Amino acid sequence: MLIGYEWVSDTDDEAVQDKQHRALLNAGVDASHIYRDVETAQAERPARQTCLDTLQAGDTLLVWQLDRFVDNRSQLLELLQSLQQRSIGLKVLTGQGAVLDTNRLNLGLAIAIIAALTELETQILRKRTLKAQTEARIRGQTIGPPRKMTAEMIRQAMLYMTESNTSATDIAATLGITRATLYNYLNGDGSPKPAALKILQAQEEA
Repeated sequence: MLIGYEWVSDTDDEAVQDKQHRALLNAGVDASHIYRDVETAQAERPARQTCLDTLQAGDTLLVWQLDRFVDNRSQLLELLQSLQQRSIGLKVLTGQGAVLDTNRLNLGLAIAIIAALTELETQILRKRTLKAQTEARIRGQTIGPPRKMTAEMIRQAMLYMTESNTSATDIAATLGITRATLYNYLNGDGSPKPAALKILQAQEEA
């Protein structure tokens, strides 16, 4: 069975919404088998979870674009591993993610490639962290957490948390802060908390 999922952003106009929905229908998904989430202030996507729970062995999940279903590489890797274990296919209809079509691509190979890239990204970040710390010690600088985050640090942290599989500990070390400070400003998915939003807004208004 073909199961579709669509996510509607608050920046999508009606034409984009219709294009996404029409693409799923044209790909053979019955309208009754399409699950939809509409963007809200919260990170939860209840329809996405219902969609995943509904899928059974032999089914194929179809999405319009890859970023309509996952938010970062770590989440993509987790999704692919779960689908493979459950014998469920995946097909992305448009965008760069359209290479993901389990009718043409070996899912195990895709998982191995993404896992390797994620590991490489983590190793590079750790090396940069160690190098920066070493250079700081050579210059006689004291390595320790700043009292607060700047707007630039917040943006870097958001990027790391949403686009990599790097641990919060490594991200905090890279920015020269503690894990506790990191989570004072950002949620686990990289979305900003009120303290971070206040700093970002203040910079924009400056």
